[in-house]
Order: sequence, then C-alpha cells, then structure tokens
Amino acid sequence: MPPKSNSINHHLLIIEDDKGRREFPLKEPVYSIGRDPDSDIRLCSQFVSRRHATLVRRQREDGSYYYRIVDGNLKGKASANGLLINSKKTQAHDLEDEDEVIFGPQVSAKYYVLKRDAIPTGPPDEFDITLISPNMMMGDPTAEIDEWGSLG
Repeated sequence: MPPKSNSINHHLLIIEDDKGRREFPLKEPVYSIGRDPDSDIRLCSQFVSRRHATLVRRQREDGSYYYRIVDGNLKGKASANGLLINSKKTQAHDLEDEDEVIFGPQVSAKYYVLKRDAIPTGPPDEFDITLISPNMMMGDPTAEIDEWGSLG
C-alpha cells in the first residue's frame, strides 16, 4: 500500500506600492498592514491608513490554515478607504489563492497559497528498487580495466 501523501501549504503575500514589489512569506498568526512604521507589513503610500488592515491566521477542520483579511485594526477601527478584494468592497474576507487586495491607488497585494507535497513518512514502496547491473556485482574489485573496458 502506498504511503499517505500530505501537502504542506505555504502562504505568500506580494505587495506592490510606491516602493516597488515586495514578497512576504506568511507564518505568524497576526499581521498588521498599513502606513505606520510599526506595521508588520508596511505600505508605502500616502493613500493608505496607518493601520489599514489586519491578517489573521485561521484553522480549518482538516488542520490546514488560511488567512482572513480584516479592514482596519483588530479593535474595530476601519481604514479610511476600505478594502477591495477581487474588485468588491468588503470589511473582511477569507483569502484564497490568487486573491487581489486593493488598499488604495497603486497599492495592491496578491495572495498565494503555494502547495508542496510533504515527504512521506511511511515505509518505502516495495516496488521502488534501484537497478544494479550484474557486471557491477561480479569480478575482482581490485582488477584493472584496460583501455577497451575489459578486465586485464
């Protein structure tokens, strides 16, 4: 029976703003996003709020997790311009692969879920064998091989 294969998801947020394009691998449970220098993910634009949005990691029933983006901070204070997720204005959204978030003019983010198969931890497959040439198993290992590939 083949080993059970699990996949591991890695989460990535790519920000584009006045500073250019930057990538943020997401691993922490909470991220603040905004113009404030103390933000976990700083947006470089005069058109976004100091605490524009918050990312919160949530867990599914199967144990995998995803990120939810919320407008403003976790205390309930919304940003001035709000959030556009995939061209729709919203207060909160459970992010899915390739969702686009617009924070303001020329300030956006793209969210990616990168799936990678985990290394199986079960026993090796009984049919996974390494082929060895019979010539490798025979003969004197100290014998010299001449220029024609024959044992001399």
